[in-house]
Amino acid sequence: MTREPSFVLAGPDGVIVADGVHTAFPDIADARAALASHSTPIIVGALPFDLSTPAALIRPQTARSFAELPAWPLRELPTVEIAETLPPADEHRDRIRAALQRLRDPDGALTKVVLARALRLVADGRLDARTVLHRLVADDPQATEYLVDLSAAGDGYSGTVLVGASPELLVARHGDQVVCRPFAGSAPRLADPDEDAASGAALADSAKNRHEHQLVVDALREALDPLCTDLQIAEQPQLSKTAAVWHLYTPISGRLREKSTTALDLAVALHPTPAVGGSPNAEATALIAEIEGDRGFYAGTVGWCDQRGDGRWVVSIRCAQLSADRRTAVAHAGGGIVAESDPDDEVAETTTKFRTILSALGVTP
Repeated sequence: MTREPSFVLAGPDGVIVADGVHTAFPDIADARAALASHSTPIIVGALPFDLSTPAALIRPQTARSFAELPAWPLRELPTVEIAETLPPADEHRDRIRAALQRLRDPDGALTKVVLARALRLVADGRLDARTVLHRLVADDPQATEYLVDLSAAGDGYSGTVLVGASPELLVARHGDQVVCRPFAGSAPRLADPDEDAASGAALADSAKNRHEHQLVVDALREALDPLCTDLQIAEQPQLSKTAAVWHLYTPISGRLREKSTTALDLAVALHPTPAVGGSPNAEATALIAEIEGDRGFYAGTVGWCDQRGDGRWVVSIRCAQLSADRRTAVAHAGGGIVAESDPDDEVAETTTKFRTILSALGVTP
């Protein structure tokens, strides 16, 4: 097979590969209706950060499951360089300071906002998305790697692809069982084992990071309560690690009140969590739109939902959008800003988070 697949979701539990496009669903409501009619075996793709903008959802021509990634022909990657930082680090610090003024306003409602910056990358040849995906899997087999053709979203997205490795499960549904694994709060991995362990331990003890994390857990509890019974939420966050970053996460599980609630319904109900938006959601997303503009599919969600309603959706972070000619890419990284945040620490956090996708692209920061 020489063609790129339309969609790949690859994690420790297996791989789903979809090829071709039977029907495109830029409107999420149309995708939900197609699933409800039981006329569509599976829908795959990506939801944008802003759900009022077009989605990249499709009914593929074929979808197959594998134990591991297929043995696609892999290609040597061209040289990739950082052409531009959007915005530069100093401007990102200024954005954070402006957000902190709002967060520290005693009369304001905002308690957290996630601010991101981007890197524009330029290659001296064509980037092969499947090769980048394989490199992401090799770097971090415990994450969920993904590749999504974004063409279904229409203008500006034709031929583009989103590729990344998410540590964060937004939601999975199997029968009436629902599982979430929200992440918030992070610290860098370090080469020295003792220093690395200390970095993780400091994260677990950090009042700032635990506050940021609790806002996410509280929002998910509020969103899931009308949809689930037997909601089980761990009392304390736990540590998780990728190749580049330590994270705090909290396991959450529940049982659906209504079996008609699909995995896609759940993803729409939960997204965006304060892990990628902020709290309260309306105030945070308005500030993000004001400061950053349209995020596109960064900090959206990627996944699948079948006609039974089962499915799996991960948060689309640690990713890059490859251009249609595969010679440029844009990567994003963000961090949660709360009243206790330090601008220098937040810039450093985004630098750490870029490491995942830059490593896969062979970029030396």
